[in-house]
Parts: sequence; C-alpha cells; structure tokens
Amino acid sequence: MNIKEAKEQIKNAMTAYFTKDELGEYVIPIEKQRPVFLMGPPGIGKTAIMEQVASELGVGLVSYSMTHHTRQSALGLPFITHKKYGGAEYDVSEYTMSEIIASVYDMMEDTGVSEGILFLDEINCVSETLAPVMLQFLQYKVFGRHRVPDGWIVVTAGNPPEYNNSVREFDIVTWDRLKRIDVEADFDVWKEYAHDKAVHPSVLTYLEAKKSHFYKIEMTVDGKSFVTARGWDDLSQMIKLYEQNDLAVDQKLIGQYLQNEEIARNFAVYYDLFRKYKSDYQVDSILSGTAESAIKTRAKEARFDERLAVLGLILDAILSELREVMQTENVMKELLTLLREFKAAALNSSREEAQEFLNKQIETLRKQLAAGKDSGSINDERRRELMLTARILEEMSAKIADKADGNAAFETVKEIYDGRLQAMKKAAAEAGTRLSNVFLFCEEVFSGGQEMVILVTELTISAAGAGFISRYGCKEYFRHNKELLFHERRQEILREIQELNLE
Repeated sequence: MNIKEAKEQIKNAMTAYFTKDELGEYVIPIEKQRPVFLMGPPGIGKTAIMEQVASELGVGLVSYSMTHHTRQSALGLPFITHKKYGGAEYDVSEYTMSEIIASVYDMMEDTGVSEGILFLDEINCVSETLAPVMLQFLQYKVFGRHRVPDGWIVVTAGNPPEYNNSVREFDIVTWDRLKRIDVEADFDVWKEYAHDKAVHPSVLTYLEAKKSHFYKIEMTVDGKSFVTARGWDDLSQMIKLYEQNDLAVDQKLIGQYLQNEEIARNFAVYYDLFRKYKSDYQVDSILSGTAESAIKTRAKEARFDERLAVLGLILDAILSELREVMQTENVMKELLTLLREFKAAALNSSREEAQEFLNKQIETLRKQLAAGKDSGSINDERRRELMLTARILEEMSAKIADKADGNAAFETVKEIYDGRLQAMKKAAAEAGTRLSNVFLFCEEVFSGGQEMVILVTELTISAAGAGFISRYGCKEYFRHNKELLFHERRQEILREIQELNLE
C-alpha cells in the first residue's frame, strides 16, 4: 500500500488501542496490543507519517533508531542487589531502567502527556546480542524488568533486506507478534504532502513530467545509485534557503541529495530553465490580472514542459497566499476563544487584574507550545499558529499597560482584534480576486489543454487551496470542477466567519 493508506491503518490501530471500557481500562491490554511494523524501502516517509499521526491524535511521540543501541542501552545496565529468601541472603542481578523506557517516562513527566507512540526504527537491523531481547519486547513490551507505560503504543519500522545489508530476517515466531504493513513509494500521494509543506515548485513540476525519477534505487558499476522522497524533500528545503540567501543552486548541490548522476544532471538543467521562466513570465502580473500580451502569447506557443513549469510557478504563488489567509483565520479563531474569556475577566475589574489575566493566557499558550514541541503532539503548522496567537496577545498586553481600568483595557483589545479581523477579510478578498485571475489567465492561454485539469486538481488536493475555496468560494473553480461542490458549505462557513466578531 502507499504511505497515505499506511498512515490511515496506523491511525485506526492507534484509535482501537486507545479505546477504554466503562471502567477506564484499555479494552486491549498493552501486552496484547500487537506492535505495528512498517516494512518499506528507505526514504519514503515512514518517520514523517509517525509525526503526523502523533500530532493528529494529539499524543506524544518518542523515536529511536535501533541500530544505535547495544544490549546494555536497550535493556539497562546490570547491578547487584541483596534479597532474602527463606531466611537466607542472596546477591541478585537486576537491571537499571532501559534508556528507551526512561525516555517515555521523561516525556510524560516533562510534558504531562499520558498517551503516545514509541517508534522504533530499523528494528530488523538490531545486533545479534540484542535480538533475543527484542523478541521479548515485541511480545510483552518489556525491556528487562521495566515495561512501556500503559497508554503508549509501540510502532516499529524497517527496510527489506535488498536495501540494507544489516537486516536480520525475522522468524515466524516474531512475525506472529507484529501487525505488518508493507509500504511503497507513490508520487501522487507524496504530492499531497508536498503541497501542504510548500515543496519548491521546480521539484514538483519536474517530477510531474518525470514521475519515474521520484524514487529510484539501482546497482551500478560504481555502487548503489538512488533517489528517494526524503532526498527530494530535503533538496527542496535547501533550494529555498539558497535562493533566499542568493546562493547558486548547481549540480554539485543537487548531487548531494539526488545520488543518481543522470537524474541530478537532468534536474540541474531543468532548474536553470525554471529560474529563467520565473524571470520571464512575471507571475505577480498574472495574479494581479495585468499580464502583458507578449507573456500570454509566449505561454500559448510554449511546449508542454514549459507550460507545466509556468503553471507550477503560478500555483506556488497563489497557494502561498491562500495558505497565509487560512493560517490567519485559524489564529483569529484561536484569539476569539481566548478574548471571550478575557472579556469576562476584564469587565468591571482593575487594569492590573485585566493585564494579569491576559499575561496568564500568554503563559498558558507558551507552556502548551513547549509541551507540544517536546512531545511531538502538535505539528509545525499548529505550532506556528500558537506562536502568532501568543505574539498578538503580547502586543495587546503592552497596549493596555496605561489604561484606566479593565473596561478600557477590553475596549483597546477589542479595537486591535477588530482591526486584524478586517485586515484578514481584506486579504481573503484580495486572494480570491487573484485566484480568479489565475483561472482567467489559464482559460485564455491554455484553453482546452491539460493544464486546466492540472490547475483544478492541484487546488483540490492542496489543503490550503481546498480550504480557501470551501470558505470563500471561487466561481471559476466551480465552473471547471462541478463534481466537488464545496459551495454547499459556503454559506454555513461564512456565518462562522461573521461570528468572529468580538461583541
């Protein structure tokens, strides 16, 4: 199955394992919960989906690569204790707590998270001395005398033997204690993730044209040659940082991430062309509806690969704007909840009391951020939203420092909130106009071509694109995609937006 299907299987298993009965006990006791085993080639996103699962379920995540562990670090160190049996004293060997188990307890103590996932990667590459211990762990969730705490699910992962010379073949006894999920690389599934993570458009458009270059591992006379999803993702991040710092992106850099000489060379040539298209086509003028006729003519007459690159540039620009609008809306909703609490506390109170309440809200947010970061229970997007919310509250706290009383403090806070709300609505309207301009441009220059299908598809699979359209609409989108009737929810969501008013 692909990585998206595997993620759903894991989430479903986690949901089942976390289910409790009427007495508050787990329906499936921890020793009966089969660990999940993700079997798949390297670099396809096994670790990444565990981070997503943890954040979506709101639970902790502790990750370990088992290739880094010896029997002593996994099991714990032996020590001698004295015990009495039948009136006689004996020296008995015991073990300190495993580093792995201790890390779970540390997270619980530091973050207050009581449920989570213990993710053990490359579990089929453990050393020969550790193998028997791992069998006991997979059956009983125990290292030495210490077991995984209740509420913590074990997920493991590993590579097939053809990808890793260190792989140890499991016997039937071991496999019979695992919930095995086999995963494969799939570009179309990865593309959904890539849109949400704003992967560089040169990477997306190149792979759209050359899907066979997305994941490739082969033996050559010079050794193994490979390109993985992880490599493309990491390269994308580096390209964006190089561009931000005016550094040259060349084949030497690309080859550090795409370890297949032919693919690295092809992408380097394509990237240079992509940069030229970015300069020639003046994408901002397309979004603003002021593209010159020369640009439209060139787009009409361009070859398909050039059209695809231009479409990638347009999508990257408009999705960035839609993503920012959706993030701002989420921040405003977060603020609304907090400021309603502030209103109840501030009215008819002193300014000092009102400011103290606001500062406590800020402190709570900061603690939530720290705990979420340490536990892995919130993703990067959510973390950024909470950070922005905290900064706005800090701005509000500074603005009310000289107010006469709590009533005046609330009026100042409300004024700041209302100003930001109006700015968000204005930004959403402008983004909607620019999205319409994208469709108008594509209708004119790509009429009847495959490009319009790609545009609608990419907007649909992007969380930012689909989310924005479902909230604010886009008649051009609906005209081209009548099957996805997001507008049925539009009026309901617009009413929700109206309720953002802090009255």
